[in-house]
Amino acid sequence: MGELESVKQQVVNACRELVANGTLSGTGGNVSVRTGDGQAFAITPSNFDYMEMQSQDVCVLDFHLQLLAGERKPSVESGMHAGIYQARADVNAVVHTHQVYASALALINAPIPALFDEQVLFLGHSVEIIPYAPSGTNSLKDNVVRASRNHHNAYIIQNHGALCFGPDMRRAIHNTQVLDKCSLAYLLALCTGRETSTIPVEIQEMMFARLREDQTKLEMKGGNA
Repeated sequence: MGELESVKQQVVNACRELVANGTLSGTGGNVSVRTGDGQAFAITPSNFDYMEMQSQDVCVLDFHLQLLAGERKPSVESGMHAGIYQARADVNAVVHTHQVYASALALINAPIPALFDEQVLFLGHSVEIIPYAPSGTNSLKDNVVRASRNHHNAYIIQNHGALCFGPDMRRAIHNTQVLDKCSLAYLLALCTGRETSTIPVEIQEMMFARLREDQTKLEMKGGNA
């Protein structure tokens, strides 16, 4: 199997797993992975059922959105994915979902504070809200790229959905699950009307330092694990 075929198959496998665990449904969201040379990415096609997708349906684009492989129209959010890869050398996989609990927080503009150790270790200090812009626009891309410079691995897009990164696809998928747990727990806590506790600042800093250590190693390698 060639290198491009391998990364396209990674996208297909990831989509099937995300559908199976309920994170993706229908044709909502989009998934991508950086190619081995670091200069392009494979991404899901636009408006295509994940369970019918085959590797030949996946598109490969460079960072100028020129089609390198595939015959279908790439995701409307391809520009956003390209911007993330250019801004974050530590990111090799991106998963954008409309997962329900995070989407609920997107509607009430509620960022998730540092609730759990694993949250900070994998996602960052908090899960911030990225300001709304229409799907597929340069405005949304710019908002996402600007927010992503804080080195976090999960974000909520206002009135839209969720965005998770990883050094590889396995970690990106894992991060969607961590986000799901934190989103549901925070929503339930908010429903009680009581004050929500967060982990101590010194623990936050220790966990985030570990995350940044791993990211820095990838940044020095130029974006490839």
